[in-house]
Amino acid sequence: MMKKKQTFHGSDLEKIEELYGIKKEDIIPFGGNVNPLGISPRLKESMAEHLDDISEYPDRDYKDLRNSLSRYLGIPAEDIIPGNGATELIGLTFQLLCPKNALLLTPTYSEYTREISLAGGSYKEYFLREENDFRPDLENLKAHLTADVDLFAFCNPNNPTSSALSADEIREILDHCRQNHIFVMVDETYVEFAPDIQKISAVSLVPDYPNLMVLRGTSKFYAAPGLRLGYGICSDFQFREKINAIKNPWTINTLAAVSAGAMFEDEEYIRRTRELISAERTRCLDLLSGCPHLKTYPAYGNFLLIRLLDGTTSFEMFEKCIRQGMMIRDCSSFEGLDGEYIRFCIQKKEENDRLLKMLTGN
Repeated sequence: MMKKKQTFHGSDLEKIEELYGIKKEDIIPFGGNVNPLGISPRLKESMAEHLDDISEYPDRDYKDLRNSLSRYLGIPAEDIIPGNGATELIGLTFQLLCPKNALLLTPTYSEYTREISLAGGSYKEYFLREENDFRPDLENLKAHLTADVDLFAFCNPNNPTSSALSADEIREILDHCRQNHIFVMVDETYVEFAPDIQKISAVSLVPDYPNLMVLRGTSKFYAAPGLRLGYGICSDFQFREKINAIKNPWTINTLAAVSAGAMFEDEEYIRRTRELISAERTRCLDLLSGCPHLKTYPAYGNFLLIRLLDGTTSFEMFEKCIRQGMMIRDCSSFEGLDGEYIRFCIQKKEENDRLLKMLTGN
């Protein structure tokens, strides 16, 4: 057992390999939140067909890519801003707005605070309460969204809690924010895993709210973090123009730009993914909710947040699992999670069974 506690990101397999002497190929990545089916077969075929295209610069405006996303999302192509992963667009949004008093739902993805700091901005946190299943009280939240707040950012479904706001609740927040001149950024990295995407997605709200930017990516649902492809959706022409003015050209490579449309049209892959995640998420929650030493919470993403109640620390559980070739997420590094919490993402049934046996003791 390690003498000094380490903090690992879900993709830190090389670090795990070095510290624990376990080959990364032998580790089940329960910490990465990535689709266990791997990348879309249609994407593989398309990339193979377009290999020669890397000898050319990509289209600076990414018209074909934006048209593919337009068909996928059912929104105008001009409202779409492609980026080098959602992370680039998070950084550009904060760089452009340079928020002096942003409000963040917490606990959440650490990149928000990092990018706000890099942009020279500042932020405060609205802490989600465990007794409310990490969902905000809407009236209380709106009371914190005062005129001195210039940006409200949150992840929906939220990481690491897997909780979510409904589209109706987001609309209510947007109405309040518009009255107070607050820009809203909604990160929908995990929304395609949700039981009912339309019930929680803010994409349909974009035309009505120019103070809204919705972000999505392809790293998690489409299992393509190495593709580095994300996109933002905003109906405010001036905002899009300003983002594009500070955005470096060609941040999406040619192969990603010309091939990505294939995965958005891979209906069989999308169906299989949603069926697997839905069935296994329900099964895992049902099994774990019956354990007196564990506490579960409603989940909308492809991952579950679990609280350990028997005195085992989150790091002890992490080490117990990693020594059996299973990498979960020790959530002690997340601001606002007071207690012993772990997070794991849904894998295939056989792999989930291994982890469930470890967690339940059966």
